[in-house]
Amino acid sequence: MFKVLSTRDQSMAPKPGGGMMMPIVSKVYCSPDEVVCAVRRRPNVPNGGGFVVADCGQRVVFKVDGCGILGKKEKMILKDGEGNDLLLVRRKASIIEALSITRQWKGFTRDFLGSDKLVFTLKEPNSCFSNNTPIRISAESTEFGTYRNLEIMGDFQRRSCTIVNSDGDVIAQIGVKEEVEQVMSSRDLYHVRIKAGIDQAFVFGMIAVLDYIYDGSTRC
Repeated sequence: MFKVLSTRDQSMAPKPGGGMMMPIVSKVYCSPDEVVCAVRRRPNVPNGGGFVVADCGQRVVFKVDGCGILGKKEKMILKDGEGNDLLLVRRKASIIEALSITRQWKGFTRDFLGSDKLVFTLKEPNSCFSNNTPIRISAESTEFGTYRNLEIMGDFQRRSCTIVNSDGDVIAQIGVKEEVEQVMSSRDLYHVRIKAGIDQAFVFGMIAVLDYIYDGSTRC
């Protein structure tokens, strides 16, 4: 189980079946209804190419460019379906981090002045195979000025995990349909079910980092 820890007002927690919008990147990506998206590794590209995200109508809604496309390790960009940049995700090593037991990933958006704005920080253990050290995410909401408290439970490597908030409410589920497992690897195609009101761009920003940590399609 991965723990995503932060400090936030517990009253802001979304409830099953709908409720308050919880924007991290933008409320544009907070649907009033639950959505199910398919994540597919990009075909016919070098290692580190990234992946695409499609809705139930097979329309591409997000793209992730991996370090093979960007030409720099430990860096990814989340884009919308039309190719507009939404999130820059990168890990920047520092002397302080070198002395720490964790590594930090940061996700940035661009404000109207063109400046990078930090929206989340993900702290992962130096050994991604450690079962005892949690992965931590501080996700800032520009809408409410609060931080979110999440846990990722399960096994992302097998594409079988659930993201829950501090109240135990499920906000997203990652899985593989049985018929898909029979014809292709779960690393190549899996689905993500995201509850109403949850920022989908933020969810796929987290998934991009997990994909990189576990040697997925974004990693060189």
